[in-house]
Amino acid sequence: MRWVSYRSADGSTRCGVVHDNTIHALGTDLLELLRAEGGLEAAATREPTEIVELATAHLLAPIPVPPAVRDFAAFERHISNAGKAAVGDGTVSPVWYEYPLFFFSNPAAIKGPHDEIPIAPGAQDWDYEVEVAAVVAGDCSNLDAATAEKHIAGYLVYCDWSARDISASEMGFVYGPSKSKDASTSLGPFLVTPDELEPYRSGKGYALRMDGYVNDEHYGGGSWDEIHWSFGEMLAHASRGTTLRAGDILASGPVGTGCIQELSDHRPYLAPGDTVRIDVQELGAISARITAPEPLTLAPPLTRR
Repeated sequence: MRWVSYRSADGSTRCGVVHDNTIHALGTDLLELLRAEGGLEAAATREPTEIVELATAHLLAPIPVPPAVRDFAAFERHISNAGKAAVGDGTVSPVWYEYPLFFFSNPAAIKGPHDEIPIAPGAQDWDYEVEVAAVVAGDCSNLDAATAEKHIAGYLVYCDWSARDISASEMGFVYGPSKSKDASTSLGPFLVTPDELEPYRSGKGYALRMDGYVNDEHYGGGSWDEIHWSFGEMLAHASRGTTLRAGDILASGPVGTGCIQELSDHRPYLAPGDTVRIDVQELGAISARITAPEPLTLAPPLTRR
């Protein structure tokens, strides 16, 4: 099944199952369905409250406000390329191979699949990231990596918009990224249930292309099955000693050459007016126009007492 969230004519947020080119809608949102008994499978059997043409629907992020967002770094080629671009050394730290690393992103910064994306205030080196993400089906804790994927409701395209110049400063300290990853994250357009992808299973992922385009020019990308850490391994690590909630988002991090940072020796960073498309085979595409940033407002300096 392919699920979407959209804004109805009355202004409410609704979700529905896509059949051919129409949305068979339900009078609720996806997060409520995930939390309900039977989840998405049971909900799909209900009579639609309305039927909407997909082409004319105002699509939102499938999960407009997820409970939590964790963004991993699961592709080895990206880690090596990013290190080479930043410091001239593509050697991957041994720590990266010990367990899947992630940071928490901002659930309040979620954007729809076709929303405009303003450059973050104060940012100069504005970048996209070609990622996939899993949506947690229901509350779960202390998962086993071998069976954790059964707790995935579906997958979607994920773009973590990033201020590389701000990140370079932040990453010099032990806390990692904060404002460099805080402004916008695009999701969608579909939440695709795992059974739809099963024919493509390969290695620790799926034999599906992941690509980034700027102004309709292909910049880079790769295949999902290049992934080093499986989503089962990511879920198991994230759930250790805590609870993942229905609707939580776990993203893969960019595929190799899936961001301008890796290509910055010959590709410019994004500017207002650029259009970006993040395309993942079988999951659809995010398309976004980049707009100018809001003015940078600085907090007054703190003084010691």
